[in-house]
Amino acid sequence: MTKHLERLLQWSCGLLSALALFCIMWLTLVDVSGRKFLNNSVPGSVEVTEVLMVIVIFGALPLVSLRGEHVIFDSLDPFVPKALKGLQQRLVNLVCAGTFALLAQLLVRRAARFAEYGEVTSRLLIPLSPVAWMMATMLGITALLHLYFVFAGQPYGGHGPHPSEAQS
Repeated sequence: MTKHLERLLQWSCGLLSALALFCIMWLTLVDVSGRKFLNNSVPGSVEVTEVLMVIVIFGALPLVSLRGEHVIFDSLDPFVPKALKGLQQRLVNLVCAGTFALLAQLLVRRAARFAEYGEVTSRLLIPLSPVAWMMATMLGITALLHLYFVFAGQPYGGHGPHPSEAQS
C-alpha cells in the first residue's frame, strides 16, 4: 500500500472519528451541565450521541484494520508452525474481508431501504440513510484493506501498534 493512500486513510478516517468524538464530548458536557444547573437537558441528545457513536466506531474501523489492532485470539499461536503463520494470517484476512464485505452489502440494502421509506430518528427526525451509507462505506473500505492484506501481507505483522508508535 502506498504511503499516500495510507496517510489519506489515517487522516480521513481519523479526523472523522476524532471530530465525532469531540462533538460527543461537548454535547455531553452541555447536556450534563444543563441538567445540573438549569434543570433542562439538551433535547435529542441521546439520538445525536447514538449517531455520533456510530460515526466514531465505523469511522475508525479501517484504521483498526490498517494497524492490525483488532482483538486477536492467539492461544493457538504457540502450536502453529512458523512456516504456516503467513498462510494463517492470509486466511484470517480472507475471512475478515469476506465478513466485512457481507456486512457492507447488508448495510447497503438497509441504507437503500431507509432512503426509500424515509426512515428518521424518533425525536429529531435525523435521516438514517446517510448514516447507514457511511457505515456501509467504512465496512467496504475495511473489506478492501483485508483483501489487500491477503495478497500483500499485513503491515506491522498484524499485531500491536504501528512501528512509528512503538516506545523506545
